[in-house]
Amino acid sequence: MPELPEVQTVVNTLSPRLLGRTICGVDHARREVVRPCDFNLAGALRGRVVTGLTRRGKRIVFALDDGNRFYIHLGMSGRLTVERDDAPVQPHTHLIVTLGPQQLRFVDPRRFGGVFWMGKDSDGADMGPEPLGLRVHQLAERLSKTTRAIKNALLDQTLVAGLGNIYVDESLFAAGIHPLAPADKLSLEDVRRLNRAIKVTLRRAIRHRGSTLRDYVDADGEAGGFQLLHRVYGRESQPCRACQTPIQRIVLGGRSTHFCPKCQKEKKRGLLRFACRG
Repeated sequence: MPELPEVQTVVNTLSPRLLGRTICGVDHARREVVRPCDFNLAGALRGRVVTGLTRRGKRIVFALDDGNRFYIHLGMSGRLTVERDDAPVQPHTHLIVTLGPQQLRFVDPRRFGGVFWMGKDSDGADMGPEPLGLRVHQLAERLSKTTRAIKNALLDQTLVAGLGNIYVDESLFAAGIHPLAPADKLSLEDVRRLNRAIKVTLRRAIRHRGSTLRDYVDADGEAGGFQLLHRVYGRESQPCRACQTPIQRIVLGGRSTHFCPKCQKEKKRGLLRFACRG
């Protein structure tokens, strides 16, 4: 599933092509691609100007000149690209938004993504804070309230928005934290390292245009390159880039989880303390 770096890269590559453009027409091949299912998306979008394009968690949020907004979630296999209006339409294209001679096309073979109408009131309050702006004490406080393994806790979009399997594994490795460590037992120093590791990992991934493992491409149809720099994710049995110990893989919460057993040792941890503010 595209995660924060991939979604941010799509936003970065879409923005110069869409901002200020007028929507001339909308066609969606299947009704359930739009939520609510009975919403008249074509009527709401036709004639509107795209005035903003941002990311919230893993959502690509479009702002319109009438104050309304909608977002697209790429799901497991979604692609959002800009094509000429005479370009061949690929299989599994579920949404086409025409903007003059160009079209925004949403392709989703596995059908887990969709278009969600937000209107003027929705603000993404159902999600946690953005990780790139998260302070140490904020992360520590949120982790202190859950006994789940830290890997599972960080995948919870209501705790932190935008993280997924790839970047949680990579961030935990960078912080030297075992994925099974109970979230509420991390020390404040652990949380400091983790907070920094998350930011550094995400920023590096954005610079490399995200990770392409199967379907993901940006709005220009270009693959990402960060998968070549993964230190643990997808590297089961390969030598750790830091200590040469074979990378291990376990299944945690139904997700493949990769870690170095030497660099990320399990250990007993004290309770979180909040004396210091980060």
